[in-house]
Amino acid sequence: MKVVLVNGSPKAEGNTYLACKTVADALGKEGVDTEIIQIGHRDIQGCMACNGCMKGDGCVHADAEFKAWAEALYAADGVIFATPVYFSGLNGSVKSFLDRVFFSGRGRWRHKIGAGIAVVRRLGGMTAFQQLNAYFLISEMLIAPTFYWNVAYGMAPGEVLQDGEGLSLLQNLARNMAWMLKMKDQTKEALPAPAPMSASERVRTNFIR
Repeated sequence: MKVVLVNGSPKAEGNTYLACKTVADALGKEGVDTEIIQIGHRDIQGCMACNGCMKGDGCVHADAEFKAWAEALYAADGVIFATPVYFSGLNGSVKSFLDRVFFSGRGRWRHKIGAGIAVVRRLGGMTAFQQLNAYFLISEMLIAPTFYWNVAYGMAPGEVLQDGEGLSLLQNLARNMAWMLKMKDQTKEALPAPAPMSASERVRTNFIR
């Protein structure tokens, strides 16, 4: 079992990275392999709404690094996206990346276990956290819980390690995610996942006709 964690900060080893590492270390103690990838240092263009990915080859505007990130996430059993919060929401790199990797990977996220983490100086973390959950829910993913919302606090590099409650909720998140991964693996034969709803079963309604 493997979990890929995404550091959405432009700072390679800042507070967002440390939040990811806290979860990764706790997952490792539960026997789960992890990998942390950093996307926040890249100038990632947003989705062009070209629908080129519908041909089945992923995002047609992706370079080799973007494709490698996407494939690592699609292959993982669990994923965690962590974003720094600048203006009460996802930062630009994370938003652009998520729009493209989720839209072009339709069907590849279903029933994967995920979680989001927002790292903020003071306020705005809940908005970013809820934005992350929106990607998981529309993709039929399973969201790993913990005892509070996944918001950790810190401004200067390393300050997040002083947020005792934040660290404990992230460690608890890792325990719950590891349990969900193991439960899913051990029950895959006895309790097969429901088939995706077919195109003929799904009803789509446009509000303007």
